Amino acid sequence: MSTAPDLQPVLPPHEVRLGLDTFGDMTVDEDGRPRSFGQVLREVVEQGVLADEVGVDAIGLGEHHRDDFAISAPEIVLAAIASRTSRIVLGTAVTVLSSDDPVRVYEKMATLDGVSGGRAEVILGRGSFTESFPLFGLNLSDYERLFSEKLDLFALLRSEEPVSWEGTVRGPLRDARVYPKTEAGTLRTWIGVGGSPESVVRAARYGIPMMLAVIGGEPSRFVPFADLYRRALNELGQPELPVGVHAPGFVAATDEQARELMFPHFKANRDRIGAERGWGPTTRMQFDMEVENGAVFAGSPETVAQKIAKTVRQLGLSRFDLKYSNGPMPHRHSLEAIRLYGTEVIPRVRELLAG
Repeated sequence: MSTAPDLQPVLPPHEVRLGLDTFGDMTVDEDGRPRSFGQVLREVVEQGVLADEVGVDAIGLGEHHRDDFAISAPEIVLAAIASRTSRIVLGTAVTVLSSDDPVRVYEKMATLDGVSGGRAEVILGRGSFTESFPLFGLNLSDYERLFSEKLDLFALLRSEEPVSWEGTVRGPLRDARVYPKTEAGTLRTWIGVGGSPESVVRAARYGIPMMLAVIGGEPSRFVPFADLYRRALNELGQPELPVGVHAPGFVAATDEQARELMFPHFKANRDRIGAERGWGPTTRMQFDMEVENGAVFAGSPETVAQKIAKTVRQLGLSRFDLKYSNGPMPHRHSLEAIRLYGTEVIPRVRELLAG
């Protein structure tokens, strides 16, 4: 059970915090030519700076270890964004804890927290890809044990007191002290959950806020998971904690423009992953169904705001993050989506929820 201070209050709907996420998808320029890894990383920093300027509450960078994403070390990119921003929360989305060391993760994120003036947060997860396991010499057969034991250790580290721990996936600790300490006394932390009841209950058991990855189907189908989390917190004697949602989407001037710009890049991304996992190619009909009734939050500022507000109400959210990067979409379109999200979507969501 966590004894760390609470940095994340449960918020009323009209105060929901609205963020953006990107995995640093490898993009193309206006003529369709691939950008280099370095160019993409610099563009992600520019996107984070713009998000801060237009009033976005948080930006999350995902960790991947494959050639279609540029970000393998989100803490470094977040530090670059921190140096050019003043208020936006800087997070990972997600940190693949299973293939990292919990002590090193805490040290790096506490360092980011220090240089950013207390703006760091970490979302811990198992990740939806497995490339990091062989890359770091880990066995996929240990998939569940790695995450379970490492999360157990990380939960202890959040107290920032001397830690004693023993498991099977790394050496034991005896009254170990981890530095730097954060000024707040703990690191803002979420557990990323894909939608299994076991993962929901585990987040509650550790007393850590839950971030639901809503990447397919109607968002309302996740209501039972939010309800289960709250029931589990109550039964475990934990305080009420916030629930967040991460979902893909895109904002443009009109609904038609948003769909036309997003679809080819969304399809390229999904078809690449689908070819690896045995899915069929993504059709325009499937995409349109996800936009109209599913997990894709794409459209004009009004359309996206209405869908976000509805989801916030349905699940009782304190946080909503839009994954605005979609496959090889050119940087210019991502910047415009960020601008519209900050200047039009966010104020409209709060206006809708205030009623």
